[in-house]
Amino acid sequence: MSGFASTWMNRIHNMVGGQANVASSILEWASTQSGDSSLKVSSVPVVSNQDDRKLLEKTYKQMEAVIRACQQPRLNLKSSPPFILEILPSMSQLLSQIFAKNPDSLQTNEYLKIFINNLLSKCKETHRLFRNIDIFIEDSSSRSALTLQSLVFSHMLHELKSQFPDGEFVGKKFRITKKDASTFWFDYFGDRTIVPWEEFRSEFGKVHKICIGVQTSALLQTIDLTKNNYISNFEFDVFTRLFHPWVTLIQNWECLAVTHPAYMSFITYEEVKRKLQRFTKKPGSYVFRLSCTRLGSWAIGYVAKDHKIYQTIPQNKSLIQSLVDGYKDQFYVYPMGKDINVDLNHMLEKSKSEDRLKVTVEQYQIYCEMGTTFEMCKICDERDKDVKLEPCGHLLCRPCLNSWKESAEGGSTCPWCRCEIKGSEKIIIETYNPIKVNGAAVINSENESEKEDQIGPAPPIPPKRSSNPLPIETYSSPPPTIPLPQPPVIPPRKGVRNGIDDICREVSNLDLTLSQQK
Repeated sequence: MSGFASTWMNRIHNMVGGQANVASSILEWASTQSGDSSLKVSSVPVVSNQDDRKLLEKTYKQMEAVIRACQQPRLNLKSSPPFILEILPSMSQLLSQIFAKNPDSLQTNEYLKIFINNLLSKCKETHRLFRNIDIFIEDSSSRSALTLQSLVFSHMLHELKSQFPDGEFVGKKFRITKKDASTFWFDYFGDRTIVPWEEFRSEFGKVHKICIGVQTSALLQTIDLTKNNYISNFEFDVFTRLFHPWVTLIQNWECLAVTHPAYMSFITYEEVKRKLQRFTKKPGSYVFRLSCTRLGSWAIGYVAKDHKIYQTIPQNKSLIQSLVDGYKDQFYVYPMGKDINVDLNHMLEKSKSEDRLKVTVEQYQIYCEMGTTFEMCKICDERDKDVKLEPCGHLLCRPCLNSWKESAEGGSTCPWCRCEIKGSEKIIIETYNPIKVNGAAVINSENESEKEDQIGPAPPIPPKRSSNPLPIETYSSPPPTIPLPQPPVIPPRKGVRNGIDDICREVSNLDLTLSQQK
């Protein structure tokens, strides 16, 4: 037995006298360990204000204490998300980057000051958990509390990254994904990043009816991801993406997060597997939770027919639609192992959130002159658009979106403007149909008293172009004088703009303009 092991065994023997001595020894051990240098917090940022300096010193000291405590071998922390030994060092590095660019950030940024105070509080709460000896028992209450704190730290890091990409504060440039939700926040809170819970509850209650008491308490537990009794535009964005559409937001939340037996709040995938382990002989058992790696998305854990536990993150459909489809396919049959499933068909029609866009006269004429139609996807030039990216609003077809996400050049950003893709929504484009007069197409006028001779003729809707056009000699009439735009399959990120790229960009902007006119 090594000297270190012998010393540790003797200390365990001496600690039998009481749990207080055990806790004291654990914290003493944690305070003396240096740990992996790659898992340390960065140095305290240099700031000009003395009070800010003291606050940051306390916060960084507490982060270091939590990391040392979590490095104990007996704890045997799994490295699966959310891994607190990666989260806190990453958070300290981003904070150092923020203060390096603006040392006076705590004096001028309300959100950052609230964040630092919450970080200090959460680190103290986490460190106190190590006073309990059952912290080393995997299924204990103290261990569950540590997992909850890890999730909160993970949410805080996601939020900080969204508010300070590359260390620069986005402020009023932050974009809430859903249009109705974005309008609400701007109308009631302007360009503020964060508001107290009571203020949010009061204003939110003017639009969505909520009852004071148990319902508001449950709503706070769902939406307040960082557990600080404030609601940020980031948290509001996540909440509205999870429970959209806006008109049935509260009904969807009550159905999915309040009354549904399969809903699990603030748990990790490891906990999902432990909960479903007792139902491995009951295929179709399932639970769902908020994804901790893709905030704003759901994660569904279920027992398959091979009696193994799997997890899936629904893509391109709401959770309600996923659960209804999964029930039909016998994937999601028994919520948390219960024999009776929840019928969500009555919610399905209400939760549909497809957007309808109407092509205007002006847009119809512009696209006709360009030799195409508004409906045509400008990437493949073969299929009609049926997806709107959120929050930027650009339009394309679903196959092109899927190909773009799988490409090395693409991923999580819009192929046109490079804005982050937080979600997508199915759209239906209502084609503009000119009125036929004596066999000729004319522009439809909303004013019936307008004389017919004042309405100029419009060109007919051009047919969809083939991906392999015929040689110029085979055309029955001269080719059009305006060159047909041929956008690249994947629009380039950088580089010199040529004529075709300029046309593609112009077409993209026209698409976006129309999609925002709704």
